Amino acid sequence: MASANDNRVIIFDTTLRDGEQSPGASMTLDEKLRVAHALAELKVDVIEAGFAIASNGDFQSVHEIAKQVKGPTICSLARAAKGDIERAAEALEPAENKRIHTFISTSPLHMKYKLQMEPERVLEKVIESVTLARKFTDDVEWSAEDGSRTEHDFLCRCVEAAIDAGATTINIPDTVGYTTPTEYAELMTMLFNRVPNIDKAILSVHCHNDLGMAVANSISAVNAGARQIECTINGLGERAGNAALEEIVMAINTRNDAFPFTTGIDTTKIMNASRLVSAVSGFVVQPNKAIVGANAFAHESGIHQDGFLKNSETYEIMKPESIGLNKSSLVMGKHSGRHAFKEKLKELGFTDLGDNAIEDAFARFKDLADKKKEVYDDDIVALIDDGMRDNEHIKFVGLTVTCGSKGPQTAELELTVDGETRTAKTTGDGPIDATFNAIKEIYPHDWRLKLYQVHAVTEGTDAQGTVTVKLDGEDRTVVGNASDTDTVVASCLAYVTAVNKLIEKSKKTAPDAMAS
Repeated sequence: MASANDNRVIIFDTTLRDGEQSPGASMTLDEKLRVAHALAELKVDVIEAGFAIASNGDFQSVHEIAKQVKGPTICSLARAAKGDIERAAEALEPAENKRIHTFISTSPLHMKYKLQMEPERVLEKVIESVTLARKFTDDVEWSAEDGSRTEHDFLCRCVEAAIDAGATTINIPDTVGYTTPTEYAELMTMLFNRVPNIDKAILSVHCHNDLGMAVANSISAVNAGARQIECTINGLGERAGNAALEEIVMAINTRNDAFPFTTGIDTTKIMNASRLVSAVSGFVVQPNKAIVGANAFAHESGIHQDGFLKNSETYEIMKPESIGLNKSSLVMGKHSGRHAFKEKLKELGFTDLGDNAIEDAFARFKDLADKKKEVYDDDIVALIDDGMRDNEHIKFVGLTVTCGSKGPQTAELELTVDGETRTAKTTGDGPIDATFNAIKEIYPHDWRLKLYQVHAVTEGTDAQGTVTVKLDGEDRTVVGNASDTDTVVASCLAYVTAVNKLIEKSKKTAPDAMAS
């Protein structure tokens, strides 16, 4: 077991659990499996695959990831409740390496208003939950929810009790993103100084970004002796998100003089993981996002460009290749053949596509190349992502729209619904509204459109537009994404994708989560 004296930092990825709790970031089972495989390729140490008790869908996701994904330890979250822990253990049963992560709130605010428990009862629950979890696995993590706002005396008692009960990892979350780097480091130091058995467990940190300090807090805690960081791809997560995995790892890699630690992460897989999570969650990465934003390695200022051309280190502290942004030597266009296309896919990290998927992608690439003079890497990434739609009850066939200032704006749409061809001709306040009205006429529903956004995949008037649609219905929120050089077609495809997801989710009923 690692100790505070080792310089190896365990990377615990919670994109599929805490990240997915971000409103509207719900993923299908197939999408979760794709992300889990990408995380395994990234070589994260632990994948928190979900919250098994939350629903049948969550249980199935954890179970399938435990069965199919090899390499990382697979983890499921569980409250300090017998049903939660037993359900987590059942879901994790196929995993080669498994971890149960159980938690309970320890701050005065949470104990009084959320749990409505006295501190002594909370301490009993800590011992009960860890003891039960140890019956199913030797790898048990215990978390003090709202740990950064917990009274020190009580936190020390809980940590000592959890370790005595068998916890091998102790997590002290900054649940609401309230702390500062100095405070958080002092909290870690206090635990090392006051908890007598702290050397028998690894100290972990889990920081939220409400004040924009999640990454700084996490690294500060590691400097103070913590050796596990819980984080997500692109910083995905509730409210302002979690500490971003890519920022933590590249900060350690780039400033190893200041942060003399190591991780097991294959940094060349970072961009692939970032793009995938962005596509399946519908959360577009902002252009100026550190490490993975579109502008992270772009230079427009004349002074910057001049310096960069003379020596890239003048304005770049990292190589783009270090995160998987390879400079392409292959320019793709309508004359490119299968061999060049396959090589491009390998270059972009798509190494696990089957022959049928490659043939389908190549056919769509040729269609795109007929519309665009030059096909960029990001175009191909969007094209591959579009080709991975699963469980399509409704399929797009064709669309014709009439638009302009004089109106009326109309849409003539043809879809298949479970193999049956259906058509509709509708009007609306613009071509997008008319198209969405046509979808509703073909497949009647009262689901609400919560978000509609468009961004260009690449530059130029012939750029593909990627559309994100968020639908809300039946206590479920889903995201649909699609790309096309015609923004109206992309909008239709994105909406249909979201409807397909809601149809799938409506087939599954979630049990009420047990009280802790």
